[in-house]
Amino acid sequence: MTIHFIGVCGTAMATLAALLKHQGHDVQGSDEHVYPPMSTFLESEHIRTLAGYSADHITSTIDLVIVGNAISRGNAELEAVLERKMRYCSLPEAVREHFLWSSRSIVIAGTHGKTTTTSLTGWLLVHGGLDPSILVGGIARNLGEDGSSYRVGKGRDFVIEGDEYDSAYFDKTAKFLKYLPDIAVVNNVEFDHADIYADLDAVRLAFRRLVNLVPRSGLLLLGADSPDALALKKVAVSPVETFGLAESADWRASDVTVSAAGQSFHVSHAGTPFATMEIPLFGLHNVRNALASIAVAHAVLMPAAAIAAGLLQFTGVKRRLEIFGEAGGVTVYDDFAHHPTAIAETLAGLRAAHPHRRIWAIFEPRSASSSRRIFQQDFARAFGPADEVIIAPVFRTTLSEGERLSPQQLVTDLKSGGQRARYAASLDDIVAAIAKERKEGDLVVFMSNGAFGGIHQKTLEALRA
Repeated sequence: MTIHFIGVCGTAMATLAALLKHQGHDVQGSDEHVYPPMSTFLESEHIRTLAGYSADHITSTIDLVIVGNAISRGNAELEAVLERKMRYCSLPEAVREHFLWSSRSIVIAGTHGKTTTTSLTGWLLVHGGLDPSILVGGIARNLGEDGSSYRVGKGRDFVIEGDEYDSAYFDKTAKFLKYLPDIAVVNNVEFDHADIYADLDAVRLAFRRLVNLVPRSGLLLLGADSPDALALKKVAVSPVETFGLAESADWRASDVTVSAAGQSFHVSHAGTPFATMEIPLFGLHNVRNALASIAVAHAVLMPAAAIAAGLLQFTGVKRRLEIFGEAGGVTVYDDFAHHPTAIAETLAGLRAAHPHRRIWAIFEPRSASSSRRIFQQDFARAFGPADEVIIAPVFRTTLSEGERLSPQQLVTDLKSGGQRARYAASLDDIVAAIAKERKEGDLVVFMSNGAFGGIHQKTLEALRA
């Protein structure tokens, strides 16, 4: 089968293209621009890429077109597909049709922690010898020599990150509703994706629909520390287990001990001691992520000792509090956090691991939600563990002033709460401030769901100067 992707350079689309290539299909794709590192990835996977969108790319040899959710009417290739009545589908539909009908589908969902929990769960099953297939929205370091966002296995299980974002211009429902969950994890539920969800109730509805897809023979795992995740228990038809730090959790972590190397904690299941676990990750949110993975591994019959050994060997996910480099006695981190809760939990975890070091939190409001005023007050409470906060300009300048987050107001609110904070009008100003004020042992965390203008490397170069 010849499969053509419209918009192949998105991480999820490129990963699916690679999975289908490994399945034996002839795969190609086009995108507006094809630049490294995505072009390098696609080339390494022997996927033909076409620069720009053109009706000429849509030939009679194509059997199926996969339409990315960044594509809309007016796209030259999409218009050609519609006019010729060619077979097309969304990314999640393609995943379902080509991989999930014959698999035990393990769907990892939630507003936060999806990528880490999917990577960790997939790795535990690999370590346990179950040989799963994996599809994750990030680069899991344990998958391959240089890390990967996918794995093709011969086992029964397919571990997939369940994204609540929409599927395509013709299907505005959540991707995870296509993933046929046999085991579903909902780590937490909060408002996010303000560009497609009107309010928290709309987000809740999407997760209720996911829960309604788990069969009676399946398993639903719910975060006990998230009220809106826990509330889904009332609408479940399948068996339900909960996980978290709450005393009522079926899978409970207690006696959490933090060190510079990570965290250890005791795990109990249904009130009975299960094991003592260690993870090389910081933050209580990662304890919860680990608990979800432990519960899944137990459900597929992995013994506790194998789970514990797998946890210790987990090497993390790129862009999740990843050390980007060190220079001049300063450690520079790259972190994907862009939601107030994720920012707060990440900084709290770093503070617990390094209680006496100065932490800089450098935040770029870039995502559809963080660019908007919807989180204006929440952000004012998110940076508490940091010693120095710098807020960069809002990335989405097309938003109206009334709709756009105000960095200046955020700085005022942070200062009124007793925090050292400032606004920087340019990336050069941020780099200059860090280089001038650095101290031995400083930890600098750049937080953005985008490239942040290459500020990480610029900062290291300034620190070395």
